[in-house]
Amino acid sequence: MSKPADPAYHWNGDELDLDAYFARIGFTGERVPTVDTLRQLQYAHTTTIPFENLEIILGRPILLDVESLQDKMIRRRRGGYCYENAGLFAAALERLGFGVTGLHGRIVMGAQSGLRPATHAVLRVTTADDDRVWLCDVGFGAGPLAPLEMNPAAGEVLAGDWRFRLERGTGELGSELWTLHHFARDGWIERHTFTLNPQYRIDYAVGSHFVATSPRSPFVTRPYVQRFRPDVHHVLDGTTLLTEYPDGSSETRELALTDLPATLSEVFDIDLDAADSATLSGEPALYH
Repeated sequence: MSKPADPAYHWNGDELDLDAYFARIGFTGERVPTVDTLRQLQYAHTTTIPFENLEIILGRPILLDVESLQDKMIRRRRGGYCYENAGLFAAALERLGFGVTGLHGRIVMGAQSGLRPATHAVLRVTTADDDRVWLCDVGFGAGPLAPLEMNPAAGEVLAGDWRFRLERGTGELGSELWTLHHFARDGWIERHTFTLNPQYRIDYAVGSHFVATSPRSPFVTRPYVQRFRPDVHHVLDGTTLLTEYPDGSSETRELALTDLPATLSEVFDIDLDAADSATLSGEPALYH
């Protein structure tokens, strides 16, 4: 069944400045809805646009309309968290003619207190040149650098030097439940699970509101920033700088608050203005 004509079911790709987006991520390939183009786009997006929650820490709202997304992440060369990255990527894919359906993931990794809410945005994508279905997860901050075929027989996938695999199982009421695994410093871990229940921009707005405002959200208490590369993954968690490598090794360094603006610029390619830098370098009480 095709999606209704109501624009609420779509991603407003016609509002996106495609030339500016491609310049931002350094994409120069063919503008056609093929698997090769999808691979190039996901690689370019995930290695260029960082994951960050700084607007929340700076006391500003997270806006998910296309104009706000491109103003922040394209014109001002900032990053975003999953809903922002997925929304921008979905708009670009829709504009090019890909089949795009939003999905919600439920984060598993590190969970110590039972079931978490489904608040991670991922995309189910189809292309014009074959019948395969792809998972595009551009907003986690830790790859993958390539779309993953939604085929449990595909086994382990190497994206850059990083290892991933998708598993298909059965969830509540017999639903199809997929799990994304990746190899990191703790070995193979479950990253998140997701079902195939379609999600739309309004659903992402609801999830984003929870993530940006709930005291249960980890993103309202401290800066959390990631930069993912083919051979290294940088994470800023509060004032802890973590560097991870594909073989599972890692390094950790503690920073002073006053080091944060320079670290954001040098490691994560995020340049804040003087006022935001001063706020971020202030007393810990500023972080709620």
